[in-house]
Amino acid sequence: MNHDALLAAYAAPGRHYHNLQHIEDCLAALARVDHLSAVEREILERAIWWHDVVYDSTRSDNEELSARLAEQHIRDDLRQEVGRLIRLTKTHKVEPDDRLGAILISIDLSILGAEPARYDAYAAAIRQEFAHVSERDYRDGRARVLSQFAARPVIFPDAGFAATYDRRARENLARELVSLSG
Repeated sequence: MNHDALLAAYAAPGRHYHNLQHIEDCLAALARVDHLSAVEREILERAIWWHDVVYDSTRSDNEELSARLAEQHIRDDLRQEVGRLIRLTKTHKVEPDDRLGAILISIDLSILGAEPARYDAYAAAIRQEFAHVSERDYRDGRARVLSQFAARPVIFPDAGFAATYDRRARENLARELVSLSG
């Protein structure tokens, strides 16, 4: 899969949030992360580019399929670590000593701590991606996911991201949870 095919995947119909803008936002967040070696930065860039290359809201194995595709196209010395990082985006759970995992997951979740209007646009885009789901089922499922994030003692496993985004993320999650119950 060449770069054009990668771009085309993110431009596929039905991608309202998991699209090229999400990748660009993640890359911009990565650019603000300090104290990374050139190899660490390259690993994270590759993981960002590939983490949502397969996205079908009717499937539960997008992360695994994305990881496998990445592993087929990334050079040998980065393949295993990039695949491992992509697989973390299924649960967004990271071991305490997993620095690169903490950074990637915090980047992927950083939208949760966006300004309220931007968060609301994200939430609306996610709803569009799940247009095939009834309103009641969507509200129940989305509330379950958001409640799990809100219940975590730490939403963003990277301390820098937590300091920047945690308070606003909790406010956004609480606001959306209220709207889902209405």
